[in-house]
Amino acid sequence: MIQRATRVGLSGMEHMQSPDRQDVPGADLLRLARASIEYGLEHDKPVPVDLDGLPMELMEPAATFTTLRLDRQLRGCCGTLEAAHPLAMDVARSAFQAAFRDLRFQPLARDEFGRIRLEVSVLSPLEEMPVASEADLLNRLAPGTDGLVIVEGVRRATFLPKVWDSLPEPRQFLAALKTKCGLPDGYWSERLEFFRYRTTLYAEPANPDDTQPVPSTM
Repeated sequence: MIQRATRVGLSGMEHMQSPDRQDVPGADLLRLARASIEYGLEHDKPVPVDLDGLPMELMEPAATFTTLRLDRQLRGCCGTLEAAHPLAMDVARSAFQAAFRDLRFQPLARDEFGRIRLEVSVLSPLEEMPVASEADLLNRLAPGTDGLVIVEGVRRATFLPKVWDSLPEPRQFLAALKTKCGLPDGYWSERLEFFRYRTTLYAEPANPDDTQPVPSTM
């Protein structure tokens, strides 16, 4: 469980299920993400995670992103693309990073903490996409489903599947991702590499009167 300094009980919480990760307790992940941000407000680091006694599904390596929204606007998003840490530990880290280390935003203020809405995305393994051309890539993308990573040399950027909500056209989606990667939107090179993935998304209810997180697979 979480260490005593900011204990968050995982037992007794209702476990959410998803088609891809049926054994992952989504409510637990959201509670842990919020605990890590609250801990960060006091200690400027992620909440310590004691893996002893955690369910096995929270100890398995996983890659995650945590997204913060404030008044329906993005307030921070950070995470990892490859599974290198236990799921619980990765969520604690990604939540802290999203709140306090996303360079696009000022660190989260205490008076914002109670107003943010959290989303935790658990990523599938990356799948390399060898493509012959930009048209080939655009034809193979699955809007609303695929997360995409673009790599060119030392440059790398990603869009989570949730970004399709605001950029529904594949060409528009790819152009914006190139810009995020520091490349011109019309740029193409044989050096470009692409990887796709899907996510299981757990989101805090948009309505504060609701009590259940909303899982979806993307």
